[in-house]
Parts: sequence; C-alpha cells; structure tokens
Amino acid sequence: MSQNVDKIEPSYPLFRNDEYKESLANKREQYEERHPQDTIDEVFQWTTTKEYQELNFQREAITVNPAKACQPLGAVLCALGFEKTMPYVHGSQGCVAYFRTYFNRHFKEPISCVSDSMTEDAAVFGGQKNMFAGLENAKALYKPTMIAVSTTCMAEVIGDDLNAFINNAKKEGHVDQDYPVPFAHTPSFVGSHTTGWDNMFEGIARYFTLEKGMLPEGKYEVGSNNKINLVPGFETYLGNFRVIHRMLNEMGVDHTLLSDPTEVLDTPADGHFNMYAGGTTIAEVADAPNAITTVLLQPWQLEKTKKFVETSWKHDAPKLNIPMGLEWTDQFLMKISELTGKPIPKSLEVERGRYVDMMTDSHAWLHGKKFALYGDADFALGMTKFLLEMGAEVTDVLVNHANKRYKKAVEEVLKASPYGQEATVHIGKDLWHFRSLMFTNKPDFMIGNSYGKFIQRDTFYKGEEFEVPLIRIGFPIFDRHHLHRMTTLGYEGGMYMLTTIVNALLEQLDKETKGMGTTDYNYDLIR
Repeated sequence: MSQNVDKIEPSYPLFRNDEYKESLANKREQYEERHPQDTIDEVFQWTTTKEYQELNFQREAITVNPAKACQPLGAVLCALGFEKTMPYVHGSQGCVAYFRTYFNRHFKEPISCVSDSMTEDAAVFGGQKNMFAGLENAKALYKPTMIAVSTTCMAEVIGDDLNAFINNAKKEGHVDQDYPVPFAHTPSFVGSHTTGWDNMFEGIARYFTLEKGMLPEGKYEVGSNNKINLVPGFETYLGNFRVIHRMLNEMGVDHTLLSDPTEVLDTPADGHFNMYAGGTTIAEVADAPNAITTVLLQPWQLEKTKKFVETSWKHDAPKLNIPMGLEWTDQFLMKISELTGKPIPKSLEVERGRYVDMMTDSHAWLHGKKFALYGDADFALGMTKFLLEMGAEVTDVLVNHANKRYKKAVEEVLKASPYGQEATVHIGKDLWHFRSLMFTNKPDFMIGNSYGKFIQRDTFYKGEEFEVPLIRIGFPIFDRHHLHRMTTLGYEGGMYMLTTIVNALLEQLDKETKGMGTTDYNYDLIR
C-alpha cells in the first residue's frame, strides 16, 4: 500500500490511487447489492423534475433533513451564556454527546454539558434517582454557580417532572436548598432548537426574578436601573454579541445582554483550560426587571420570553425586527435612542455611511441576481430584507419551524419590494423540498448552512450549467473555519454579509469565464 509512515496522505487524493480504487470496486461488487448505474442516474434525473417536485411537496409522513435541530440543543446554548453555569440535560448520554459534538464542530471549542445518563431502568421507573446523583456529582466535580436543567425525548415521553425532582433533590440534601437549579421542559419531538433556547431563558428568568428573586418581593421598579435589556435568542455568530455591545457602548447606553456565551465559546489558547468564562451574572438577571425595557433581537423565536417579560416584568417590549441590513439597523438604533434619550453618535453615523458606500460599490453586481435561502425564522427574514435592499431577487425562503403569521410577515416584506414579487415562502418544509426547488426554480445562489453543500453537489451532478453554488451564512457551519466569529447584525454585519456574497458571486464569475480562448473574454482583472 502507498500509505506508510514516511508518506501519509489524507483520504483525498489517497483514495484515487489505483490500489484503493480497486479495493473500493471489489467492496462494491461483493457486498453492496447496488442498483445498476443507469438506474441510479434515471432516478436521479427524475428527482430533478417538476413532476417530482409536485410529489415531493405532497408528502406528509416523513421529513428528510429537517433544516432544524431539537429543543435541548438550544437550551444548552442559552445556559452557556450565563456566568459559571453548567448545562445539565436530563436524559440519555447519547443525546448530550450529540449536543456537545454539534457545537464543538461549529465553534471549534470544548463544550461543557453534563447528563444524568438515563438508561432502560430509568425509562421504566423514571429518572429521579439519576437526577439525585447527577446534580450532586455535577456540583461537586465542576463547581458551577448554577446548573440549568433541560430534558430530552426519553424524559418527556415518560413524563418526568423536573420541578418535583429538583425539589426532592434539595429536600434530601443532594444540593443545598438555595442552590440555583432553574429548568425547562424541552421535548425534542416538538419545536426546534430556537424553541428550546426560548424555553430555557424563560426558565432562568422566572427562577431568579419570580421564584427565587434576589430582590424582596414587590421591590422591582421598571426603569429604576436605567438599563436596557437585550435578549439575543439562539445566536451563534459571536461577532453579533460583540457588535451589539459596541454600538450601545458608543451610544453611552447602559445595558445587559441576557445570555452572552461569547467568552466561553471563544476562549484563547493560553495554556490553561477554563471551563467557565464570561457570561451574564445572576445579579444581572435578578436586576433585569428594573430595566427600562427588554429588547428581543430575534422576536420570531422568543414568543415565550416576550410573554414573560411583558406580563411578569411589565416591560413593553418594542416591536422591532432583527437588526440586519440598513433599514432595520436604523430602526433598532433609533428605538434605543428614543427609549434612553441617548443620541446616536457620530461614530455610528460614519459607520453607516461606510456601509452605504459599500452598497453603492457592489449593488450593480447583486442587482437582478437570484437567491434562495433557508435557516431560522429571524435570520431568514433579515437576510431577505438585506438582499432586497441590495436589489437582489429572492426566489424562495424556506423555514421549517415557522407558523402562518411568520409566512405572512415575510410575504409582506417581499411584496413591498420590486425584487420580491416572484418569491415563495415555504414553512414546515425541509431541505429535500429545498433541493427540488434548486432544480426547478434555479436561482443563481443559495444561502444557508453547511448542509446545503450536498444540494450544490447534486445540482452540479446534473450538469455544470445547473449548479447552484452555496454561500455559507447561518448555523451550523461545519466545513469552513472561523465564520462563527463573524457578524450579521448592525452595519458591521451588513458589511460582512455584503463582502461575503458579492465576492462569492465574483468568484463564480471567474470560474465560469476562465476558459482559455473560449469564455475568458469576460475574465477581467477589474470587477
């Protein structure tokens, strides 16, 4: 074999060597019971047709690549945003291994999260004993300031009562009575990762401001701390946390970002492992009801949080869209200025002007280009608004975990622009539906997470002229590095997205025009 200690090659191009090609061919012939290639190609071609798309969109009993994750994943991310907090999942060990691996592949960081490892006996008799041992061990071993508990499918199917289990654990001395253990029921078989984040945040907020309030009951006074609360929702671009802090600091606005995992998910390599870093403190959570109001940065995924802050904290959460693109960033900053009386500083006006200059420089390339996109509700809405502002045409917007009100809201944004008239909004659909659309509607590009690369490969397999390139913006991004540190919010986020998209377009143009003496009449030095 050509692979030896003196010459170690990765699987590509190693597997293209003759000996490996022969080995793979023998494996296929002897063990795979594979259909003939002409049959495979025939079925593939059929799946690219309008006829197949119509059948595909009629299916009800199966989901293929759902374009969402499960609730506990979001609950874990929410918990990671609080100081010295250990996410604790009441369920099987395999589920937690999935959550940790999923985030590890995206952030390229170790992810702290524990499980009480429910097995067959717990599925029959309930998981209370697992929780007794789990809470006691997690507190003793990892010494968190609080443990935030969520659930998986197993615990929810058998009906485990987290409130009762945690209270019983405290009564029997497994953890102290005053030790913070907020919780949320996060069944994986309903909702999504964004729902789980929302549920976990409401659980933490409820615990510290209602059930175990750090201030005496009835002592909260809206506006007394002269702060603005901001709730990010399920957010995986760490630059977005930083840009929100920066913009409000430049305005001189005292604020609290409720759940900020920036530091723990972006720790430096300094020779020391820090299990905990940064995060919103318990004192900040307890003081949150005293703020002027609470701003929801991703309101479509924070419905439970919105209800809680309005009914329990008596905050009139302003009606805003995610601050993506030019207009919605303007609206966000003007609302903060209105609420606090703080003027928008010259520095942000200059930043806005630079963004507008970039838009002017690049709009000719994006104008008329067609884009399809998928992702979480607020991201997809914000990306739609951003593209329309650039004069790009949106063909399809797909969000699996969204409702009819959301669909109507996106359609209103599309109809308000001449570039959104031909677009279709798809809710409750998955990436196999999206694959059909890439063949039948054929946009110039698609925007979404790493899973879209397989759709791009399929479109290329049909023929180079059918290829729909993927621009990676969203979550998760597994197959590229360091994009999670970037920014999609504010003027800075608009600059990043514009740079990413227009240069992907120009890269594709170079690819299509580099044929020597054939297509290179448009292989220009200056774009």
